[in-house]
Formats: sequence, C-alpha cells, structure tokens
Amino acid sequence: MLPNFNWLLGLGLLGVASTAHTVQLSKHAQDLFDESMFFQDMIYDSNAHYLRFFYYPLAAGVHETRSSVWRTVGLLQRNHGDDAAEAAKILELVIADQEKDTSKQWYGDYTVYPEQPTVGGPAYDPSYRDLLPSHVQDLILGSIYNSTVGDTYRVGGVDDDNLYPAYTNPWLMRTVASAWTGLKMNDSNMTYWGDKWAEEFLDLYNVNNTISEYNSPTYVGVSLYALAIAAKYMTNITNAPVIAQHSEQIIRDIWEVESLLWNPMMRNFAGPWDRTYGYDMNNYLAIISLWIWSFIGKDHAYNNPNPIGTMTHADDLEIGPLVAVLADSQKKLIPESVLNRFRTSHFVGEHTYHGQTYAPPVDYEPRNVTTWVSANLTIGTESFNQTALGGSREDTNAFNPAVVQWLRSDGSVGYLTWYSTEKAMQAEVAPYALNLTYPEGNETSVFTFALSSNPLGAKRDIYTLDAIDGLKIEVGGTVNPEPVVSFCGILGGTCPIIHDFEFWNITFVMPANSSEIPSIHFNFSLE
Repeated sequence: MLPNFNWLLGLGLLGVASTAHTVQLSKHAQDLFDESMFFQDMIYDSNAHYLRFFYYPLAAGVHETRSSVWRTVGLLQRNHGDDAAEAAKILELVIADQEKDTSKQWYGDYTVYPEQPTVGGPAYDPSYRDLLPSHVQDLILGSIYNSTVGDTYRVGGVDDDNLYPAYTNPWLMRTVASAWTGLKMNDSNMTYWGDKWAEEFLDLYNVNNTISEYNSPTYVGVSLYALAIAAKYMTNITNAPVIAQHSEQIIRDIWEVESLLWNPMMRNFAGPWDRTYGYDMNNYLAIISLWIWSFIGKDHAYNNPNPIGTMTHADDLEIGPLVAVLADSQKKLIPESVLNRFRTSHFVGEHTYHGQTYAPPVDYEPRNVTTWVSANLTIGTESFNQTALGGSREDTNAFNPAVVQWLRSDGSVGYLTWYSTEKAMQAEVAPYALNLTYPEGNETSVFTFALSSNPLGAKRDIYTLDAIDGLKIEVGGTVNPEPVVSFCGILGGTCPIIHDFEFWNITFVMPANSSEIPSIHFNFSLE
C-alpha cells in the first residue's frame, strides 16, 4: 500500500465551485500536456483500464494505480471520443480497490498496482464533473473523504511513521487535501486539521523562509503542485484555509530560491540536493523540470533532444496533464524577473547564494547552504549536523549535500557528488574551490564521491583525476591526495549503480594513525 496523500495528486483540479469542462492551456502547457498524453497512450492497456507500470520497478506485465489516476485528468481535459467514459471506468476500478477497513493502519490507502494482493484508490474533480456519471462523482467524493480520514492515521514518531512537517511534499499534500475536503464535505474536524497542519508547516517554514525538503528537483515539484492547488482553488473563498492564505507567497519564495540555484547553460539546479533521483536533470526526469517546461518551454528545461522516455525516472512524465492544467495559474504568481533566470539569454552571471534550511527531528540545527554558480561550473554545499546518515529521509543514495557540476567538451554535464558517510560535515565554498571537514571524524573516516563517466570520444577509463574530461582538480587537506578508484556500472564493477546512473567511485582516506581532523580541499579549473 502507498500513503493516502500520494493518491491525492488528482486533487489538483478539484474546484470548490463548478468550472468549465476544460482548462484553456498556454502554448507551453499544451505542449507538455500533448507529449505526456502521447506517452501515456502508448503504454495504456485499454482492456485492463490501467497504464502499464513503466520504468519503475520494471515489473513485467503489471499495471500502476497512481499514474492511471493522473491519466484520468488528461482524458477529461482532452475529452475526445470515449475519453470521458474511459476516465470514469479507471476511477471506478481504482476506488473499488481502496482500503475501507477503519481498523487497519492503512485505511484509505490505495494499491500500488491492481495485481497487488490487497486493496487501493484515488481522488478527483468537479472541474470536469459534468463529464462523469453522477454515481462516479459520488464514488470520488467518498473516496477522497476516506483517504483524508486515513491521512490522520499518520503521526511522526508513532509506529515508525516519518510524516513530520519537515517531510514537505506529503505534509503539504495532506494539508491541502484536508482543507479542501473539509470545506467540500462540511466537516469541521477536517478543516480544523487542515489548518492545524498548515500552522505546523508555517512554524517551521518561517524559521528560514525555505522548505525543509530543500532543492529536491522531484519533490519540490510536488510541493509546488500542492501549493498551486491551494492557490488556484481556495484563496478566493470566504474564510479561506490557512494554507491557501499563504500559498501564493510560498510559491513565490520557492521559485526565487530555485531561480538563483538554476544554471540555464546546464539546465540543472546546482547543489546541494536534499533528495534526488539522479545527477544530471537532462538524463532523469524531475517534476520541477515539467513546471519549467510548462512556463517557458521544453527547450529551457532540457539541453538535449533525447526523448523523455529514454530518461531515467521517465514515469513521472505521466503527471504532465496535472502540471499543465495548473501551470498558467501558477505562472501568474511568479515575477517575470524570476522566470527570466531560467532562460539562457537572461543568465545573471556568476553569483553566490547563501541560505538556511531545517528539517527536525533529524537536524540538530539548521543547515547552512552555500552555492556558487557560474556559466560552466557550479559548486553547491550545505553544512549539517544530524542524527542519522542520509539526511532527513535517512537515504544515503538520495542525500547530496556537496555537488560539483561542469559543462564538458561535448556540451554534456559532468558531476562530482559527495556520498553520505558522516552525520556531521562543515562545508565551505568559494569560486572554483570546495572545502569539506568532518568535525566528528577520525582516522577511519573517508571522503567518497560519485564521479560521472567521461563523454563519448574522451578517455574511457578514469583511474586518476587528470583523466576527467573538462575539469582539473587539485586536492589538499588532511587526506591522502591520491584516491582509491573503482567503477560502479550497469554491467559490473565493484558497486551497484545509483538511480540508474553509472559512476566512478572516488574515495579519499586518511593517513594511517592520523590524529588530525578529516578534511579535503578541492581547487577546480576548467579545461
């Protein structure tokens, strides 16, 4: 079973009052919508009335619930032929799979895929309600209600649950779902909890005016989705929910920060990344890229013509219709000067960003962020002191608090990113320089990095730092300056790939019996 809030993504079109059957989309939003629907049409099983499970987990022959719910939004927006009837059929099947036993901890949840050995379901939308039979509309509202009640079963720290205000994207989805459902169903308990959760989120957000799930290209995209729902559908009503009252400003705040971390030449956000599914956004699909695409065009989101389906994590393209439908209303909230930073023609030039973010209970203290951005090289880090390895989600593969990216000879992006081996690190960034220190480390500490393979035509093997294409690195600090090098590949090597990215494992160790504080200093220059 998956948590309720993941299935409330379909809520993005839920209006408090009736609206038109379809949303008028701008050129870029329509482009995203069309490509996403074309992609979905190829993998849709019309006999099962579900999308096939694409990319992850590469399960043979099974279907996926979440993306099928997303598809219903696209079908109702497109509304050609039997699209509306097909959307209704999908919704009936998914809702029938929802867990309805209130005694179970996963009450209100939905199956990950319909072949799964128990239960499942979604959420939906009066924006298109006239296109759906009345009994399906009733099913939808009942399903949303059950899902929202089920959300209350999750309490951070109870039964190993990890849902705290710092877990930004599901916390916001739950908050928005409870606020909307309480209004729609006239349930004061739900509206109370929607406001209560919003206040808890704001108490944390207002510490630094940044979200805790910091600069995470996929999950910032989901957080923006939740906030866009609140901004579009709940800000102009009497006694608007707390989250709606603040949604527009938080959207602007998020895009202000992200625009300063964006490198338009590389089409990548500079680090640090609290949670990521890859090391180069031209080769994996991040939901925030879809927002950029829907605002200003696909060519500003990606720097290569590769089909989306060839990217890793390509299944997130299936959320495209929901992003497209909300894109234009969100774009109106963002200053043109901020949007311009995502265009190569308006690159603001070399600059350094300083900020803070905080994610209790894992963070002992706020994390200090420093990111230096230039046209062809970015260096981004955060200093942290935490209770566990791997950031707030305790995921060493996703947590990337020190990241270097550069443009290479063929125009592709190279990367060097620190792999989590310590619970505390101090980081310093200057133009062309990165210093990392372990305040609690010892002679057994290591500095491990994932390094991109060279592009075609460059040296095939990277057993020394001088074999790296496009970047020269000088190493100092208290470590041995010569790294231990190995390869992590699809067809072998000494370690598995991470998020489908091959890489060279570059590890620096301390001298034997050293009593010095572990540190490594990098000086970079571009070739």
